Amino acid sequence: MASTIILQPLSSFTFTTKEAQPEEDPSVAARLQRLQNNYEDFGMRRTVEGVLVVHEHGHPHVLMLQIANAFFKLPGDYLRPGEDETEGIKERLDARLAPVASDPASFGPAGPMGGAGGDWEVGDCLAQWWRPAFETFMYPYIPAHITKPKECKRLYLINMPPTKILAVPKNMKLLAVPLFELYDNSQRYGPQLAAIPHLLSRYNFVYA
Repeated sequence: MASTIILQPLSSFTFTTKEAQPEEDPSVAARLQRLQNNYEDFGMRRTVEGVLVVHEHGHPHVLMLQIANAFFKLPGDYLRPGEDETEGIKERLDARLAPVASDPASFGPAGPMGGAGGDWEVGDCLAQWWRPAFETFMYPYIPAHITKPKECKRLYLINMPPTKILAVPKNMKLLAVPLFELYDNSQRYGPQLAAIPHLLSRYNFVYA
């Protein structure tokens, strides 16, 4: 039986900006090299990303970050060795999208507003993707000949209170991408993001 999830309207959230967050690596090659260096020291990398779903015009939309007007990604990042996944993804979401404590937008008449940060509700793990080698390709399974994958990325469904304040780094855009735009559109979004409509098909959505 499909689970039911209540989606909040996009208009119920408050959006603001904060200081830019430059990418850690200047190029894809540099990112893969750092992955290899870290693998030699710590073993397989664990990455967590959040799938934040809202509704607009009677249709589910996924919140995604766009970098350099071209590259799309879900909010999240890699974990430290031994770090708990649930607490880790909350921390990564705060780092990426929570307003800074000194931001006036995060304060109400009685002090900090409840939706400022740290109140992410981590739901189901929707998928895990595996990187078998120090290359860009990731798969939703471990290839048969691979015994030591280099990275495991898990996607978690994230619920947010309707009063949530989202602060977007100035060098990024936060876009609400409809499921019909993602579906079967790996050419634009890549296979991981294009698979999200399939992953969400197990749920019945109720629009608040």
